Amino acid sequence: MACAKELEGRIDKKFCDMHCKSAYQYEQAKIKEPKFYNKVDNQLKLNRRVLKHFNKAGKSIVRSSTLIEQGFNPSFFTHYWKNNKGDIYLFVYEYGFLKRRESGKDKYVLILWQEYMS
Repeated sequence: MACAKELEGRIDKKFCDMHCKSAYQYEQAKIKEPKFYNKVDNQLKLNRRVLKHFNKAGKSIVRSSTLIEQGFNPSFFTHYWKNNKGDIYLFVYEYGFLKRRESGKDKYVLILWQEYMS
């Protein structure tokens, strides 16, 4: 039971109404370890949000530490694209990134998916 109301009806009834049942299930879900699918999906959504925030112009360069501080994890991506130079851009949906080292600092080149990449 999720509340202190007296139950009426069937002998095996556990909840007074659907709201009570929903509240109980919500609390149970918070206690349980998230499923693997949910962890991956949440990280992909976070990565997309971070890349979108730092790439408003269609192409930009950002220090890797800046993205990592925002929760970005480069191990989670949806697909990749290899350009003519052999660089492999990893993508989180329509937002791509390529790790570079410039002036002794790790950086990411951020791009948007273009039609010619298909």
